[in-house]
Amino acid sequence: MRPEKKNELRQKRRWRIRKKVNGTAVRPRMSVRFTGQHIYVQFIDDDLGVTLASTSTRKKDLPDRDQLAANVKSAVRLGKLAAESALAVGIKAVVFDRSGAAFHGKVKALADAAREAGLQF
Repeated sequence: MRPEKKNELRQKRRWRIRKKVNGTAVRPRMSVRFTGQHIYVQFIDDDLGVTLASTSTRKKDLPDRDQLAANVKSAVRLGKLAAESALAVGIKAVVFDRSGAAFHGKVKALADAAREAGLQF
């Protein structure tokens, strides 16, 4: 499949999911995105269109940042860090947006780590 077509299908999948998964100020959307090398997590208030908190494997103040990758081990660590950053801004409950990825492996590991750290899905 051509990369352009693959990206187009991925974007349509995200739009279809985003119709159903909507974040508010009380329960923001926890958007998770995995690329080939990095993991990105954002807490978004869709009513205002504002990112309330975020973290990723590219964040400069993370210890041992160069050892993080887009794998299960890093997903667990980033899930805990994301939950800590969300709790620091007062976010306790979220709506989970997996950006069209299947809920197993890295995505499931990140979600479970965030739940253990105190976030409610």
